Amino acid sequence: MSFLELKLPPVLLVLVFSLLMWGASQLDSLSFLQLELDFIVRLSILLFGIITGSLIALLGVKAFKQASTTVNPINPESASSLVTSGIYQYTRNPMYLGMLLCVIAWSGFLAHFGTLALTPFFVLYMSRFQIEPEERALEALFGDEVLEYRTQVRRWC
Repeated sequence: MSFLELKLPPVLLVLVFSLLMWGASQLDSLSFLQLELDFIVRLSILLFGIITGSLIALLGVKAFKQASTTVNPINPESASSLVTSGIYQYTRNPMYLGMLLCVIAWSGFLAHFGTLALTPFFVLYMSRFQIEPEERALEALFGDEVLEYRTQVRRWC
């Protein structure tokens, strides 16, 4: 299934999963999974998650810009430097972590357990078809420096 590697831009994947989650929340056969939460609670969950996730992702983008390297997730082999400072001291993938928080926030807004059950599939897809190929490309570019970094900093958080 390597034909899926680095093919779908991660932001597009967030949109696809968001639509799938919305669709799942609309299925009558899954209505028993719906939570009864006030709109203000649901909106608060959404705003908190989107703001937090966006901030984490933007800190990742900022670190890449400061290092003058590409943020293009489809062409990791064009990276000009390995970024290990800033938020990258705590997570190797802050942009994807931020996206995951946004997906979870959307699930919270939908207030449906079925939508939350889709989030592990987002993580699995991102790990297998985006992060692992990126890590291979970085290892080819930066060798032992990447290997050492991977032993010190976790993939997601």
